[in-house]
This record gives sequence, C-alpha cells and structure tokens, in this order.
Amino acid sequence: MQLHFSPSMRSITISSTNGFIDLMKIKVAARHISYRTLFHTILILAFLLPFVFILTALVTLEGVNKCSSFDCLGRRLGPKLLGRVDDSGRLVRDFYKILNEVKTGEIPADLKLPDSFEQLVVYMKDNPYDAKTFAFMLRGMMEKFEREIRESKFSELMNKHFAASSVPKGIHCMSLRLTDEYSSNAHARKQLPPPELLPLLSDNSHHHFILSTDNILAASVVVTSTVQSSLKPKKIVFHVITDKKTYAGMHSWFALNPANPAIVEVKGIHQFDWLTTENVPVLDALENESGIRNYYHGNHVAGANLSDTSPRKFASKLQARSPKYISLLNHIRIYIPELFPNLDKVVFLDDDVVIQRDLSPLWEIDLEGKVNGAVETCRGEDEWVMSKHFRNYFNFSHHLIAKHLDPDECAWAYGMNIFDLRAWRKTNIRETYHSWLRENLKSNLTMWKLGTLPPALIAFKGHVHPIDPSWHMLGLGYQNNTNIESVKKAAVIHYNGQSKPWLQIGFEHLRPFWTKCAKVHVDALEMMRQGCVLMRQGDAPKMCISLHLMRQLTRSHVSRMPRSSLDFTVRNPRSGALADLVICTRNPKSGALANSVTMYQKSLVMVLKLARSE
Repeated sequence: MQLHFSPSMRSITISSTNGFIDLMKIKVAARHISYRTLFHTILILAFLLPFVFILTALVTLEGVNKCSSFDCLGRRLGPKLLGRVDDSGRLVRDFYKILNEVKTGEIPADLKLPDSFEQLVVYMKDNPYDAKTFAFMLRGMMEKFEREIRESKFSELMNKHFAASSVPKGIHCMSLRLTDEYSSNAHARKQLPPPELLPLLSDNSHHHFILSTDNILAASVVVTSTVQSSLKPKKIVFHVITDKKTYAGMHSWFALNPANPAIVEVKGIHQFDWLTTENVPVLDALENESGIRNYYHGNHVAGANLSDTSPRKFASKLQARSPKYISLLNHIRIYIPELFPNLDKVVFLDDDVVIQRDLSPLWEIDLEGKVNGAVETCRGEDEWVMSKHFRNYFNFSHHLIAKHLDPDECAWAYGMNIFDLRAWRKTNIRETYHSWLRENLKSNLTMWKLGTLPPALIAFKGHVHPIDPSWHMLGLGYQNNTNIESVKKAAVIHYNGQSKPWLQIGFEHLRPFWTKCAKVHVDALEMMRQGCVLMRQGDAPKMCISLHLMRQLTRSHVSRMPRSSLDFTVRNPRSGALADLVICTRNPKSGALANSVTMYQKSLVMVLKLARSE
C-alpha cells in the first residue's frame, strides 16, 4: 500500500502496492494553514503518541516512583498529563513537622490511649482525630509500652536473681539425705582417702586439683568430668573444700561414689587450723558486719532509682550483690599456699565448670616465674565476657583507683587457674588482697562492687601469665547465643553467670554438656527429680525427715528420744497441707513402718522453739 500527495498538497491518493489500482482518493479542503506544517505535525504525532500512551499506561499501573534519570521522564510527565499529582513527599514532610511539635509537648490528660494496634484502628474510625492528636496518641502509646517493657524487664531480672541465689529443692534434699547417711552408714564415714594413700596428698609428682564448693552435685560433675577426660587418671588428686554444714553430705557422697582411680580428699573449712580470725580478719568482717550483710542479703530494689539505670546495669548490680561474694568459700583461693604448704603447683577449679579434655599438659606450661596462669578476657568481641578491662570492674572516679590502676589494663578470669605455689610464697599477694579489701570496706564498697575478682585483679597485678583461651571457655551462664562448636572444642567450659545448668533458668541447649556428666550418678538425679523421699503407710503418703536431722534442729529435746529409725511426717505431699505430726517407727530389717504415735503440730513447734532458744 502506498500513500501519494499531489504537488499542490490538495489531494491524497491511497493505491495498491504495485501502483495500478487506486483504492481511495481524498481531496483536501481549502486550507488556512500551510499543508507542509500540517504534514510535519501529523508526522511528529505519529511518532510521539505511541510512546506517550505506553508510558502513561505503565505509570498508571505501577504508580509513580522517584526517578532522576532521563529515561524516567515519561513516568514523571505521564501522571501530570493525566492530571495526577504525587503528594506523598509533602505528606511525609508535614508529618515530620507534626512529630517534632509533639515531641516536647504535653500529652493531653483526657486523651484515651489504645492498648493495641487493633484498638487504634477502631479509635481512628470512630473519632475524626486531626494529625496532631493522632501524633500525640502514637507518642503516648510508645511511652506506655516502653514503661511496661522496662518494668517487666526489671521484674524478670529480680526473679532471675532470686532463682540464681536460691538452692533447688532437689539439691537441698540430696544434701539432707547424704547427711543422714553419714550418721547412720559406716561406709559413708570411711576415711578419705584410705590411710595407705595419705602420702599422695602431698606428692608433687601427682596432678593436684582444688575445688571449693557447698554444692555436692556440682562437685561430683567437676570431679567425674576431670577423671573421665584424663589420660592419666591415676595421677589425679582432688582436694575438695566445703563448709561445715555441707561437710557430712559431701564426705558421704565421695565415700559412697569413689572417683576411682583418682584420689579425693574432702575437708571442711573448720578443719583447717590456719583459718583463724587472726589470719583472715578482713573476711571475718565481711561475713559479720551488719552493713555488709544487709548490702548482700537485703532488699535490692528499695531506695534504687530504676528510672536512671538501664536493665543491663541493673543486672550487673544484682550479680554483684550475690550473697556468695561474702562467703569464705569464695575467698578461700587466696589462702591456697598456706592451706597446702607441701604442694608446689595446683589447678584451681570453680564448681560450675565441666572438663572436656585432658588437663595434664597444664603442669607442663612454663609460667615464666609468674604465679597465676589464666585466660585473659580482653581479647574477644562480645561485651559480656571476653572484652573486659579494669574499667569494667572498678570505679575510676575514686581517687585511689584512679591513682594506682590503668582502666585499659586487660582483665583475666577465675574458674580454671594454674597456681605456682612456690612463686606465690615469695610474694605479698595475700597482704595486698587484704589491704584493698579493707580500703573498699572503709569507702562503703564504692571502689568496686563485683565480688572476689576485683581485689584479685589488684593483688595478682604483675603476677599473671596468659594461657591459650582454648583451655578455658567462659560465658555459658550469660550468653544464650554461645557457639556450640566452640563449646565442643574447649578444654574447660565455664557456666559463669546466673544461668547455672542445675537451675531451671539454665540455657537448654547448653545444659547437655553438664548433664552428660551428671547422668553418671543416676541415684543423685533421681533424688533431685523426686525431692525429699516419700514413704507410705497404707494410702497416706508421708514426707519424712530423719531423727538425726531433727536432733540437729531441736538439739537436746529430741536427742532424749530413743535412737531408732524414727521420722517426722511434716506435710501431705499430695495436697501440700500441713498434717498431724507423726513419729513413725521403722522395722530395722524390712524398713516397713510399724505402729505410730501421733503428736500435734503445736507440740513440735513448741519443742523447736524451746530447743532453738537454748
């Protein structure tokens, strides 16, 4: 098909392709404008209109986007050609302006704040709020939710602190059962270690570990994991130190569950002749001074301005006020050279560690004349554990701290430490430790807050030899996001922090590394699961306490009772209600309950009060 224009531009002929047949002939009327101009106009429109149509369609379908390149010109012009204007930028600017206005203004007292997003939508439908009122409502909702979240966080931290400071019922009852066993079972009282092995307790060719704890189950896990991981278990000697109230139960446990072929010695603090008030005057003050005891055992919220502190700082303060920090068991490591005068080199372990690798190479590490081989905690990136310097532990606004310490000095960790006792005995570490504890007491605990590590950081200053971090991995009681592969590779894993593996607040994915060692002791886990032992007489279940323990509680009054297998039923385990107190007589051979004599609750309470008053 061909298009022909006459020379005068007065007619247009449309013919077939070969030009022989005229399909149409159009005559153009008289013109008022130039035909040449009309031609050029039609030609230009023929090229432009398809592009404008396509671009306009695209913009209409996809919306108008910000675009600065030349090829987006149609997108920007299309909506204007169709009468559409993009007001989103202006709306955003206006909203920013309103938000800035309400940022410092007072929220109207009569403004009702919704409790959820759904309520906000309903309020906006039912009430024609202006933009400023809507902004005030958003601000009020945000502040309200922030307060609630903050209060919940502080409550969570307080509850976690109480949970971490308490003793689980199962562990407590386990200690009671073992203490009772110590009084009634000769095997539980046998000498540890046997007389023929006593010379090995001071034999420096063996590997000596020291563990200080009042947690029997935790101690068993530390000893068991060490022996199981060792390539030379026959050379292991454990010195377990505990307090007076736990000594009988701890001794019973290791007497009835020997860690063969290793040697275990159990000693109570009361059995060390060196630990006298004259030798540890500062620690005696720590345990008995009323202000100190109130600081660690008192109300941690009363008088505290929670609005001026962050949850993280509050958590650190709670941890620093753990009662364990005034226990002599926690400070005992500073007296190791005096308590074990015949030993040259020892490894001190905390009770919340698990050993996963043979530790005998630790005795081959050259400490280069230093006293303490420890992992430094300033070489990592995480803020909780491995990025600690002196400024994280001390108050550098105190003039003595600012004068003697460097805030950027690297800190190190307790939990797994190699101590060269020969080098230690040549230093004044213990005197320095006491001196700084005394200064902190004088300053009303304003020099540092967190337990036993800060005075040790000062006392061991210049006496620490860094060891490879793979020997000691920390933070399993702090961090939920601990790398599992790193845990598997570490020689010693340390559950330092509140989330101990034997507590319900422990991290579930990290607990198996501890329970795999505890599972060796099926009886202990069963006792923890069931709590105190249950006994039955007919259909009535009874929870009983042995006569030996009642003698300890009631002293002379109960001790006049005949020495037979007697128990006191205290509470109905099903209902939890207090029942009549029953003295149950057992058959010594079968263990069955025989005739019983009923006492009333008030009678025993009176006996207890009389006994305690004496």
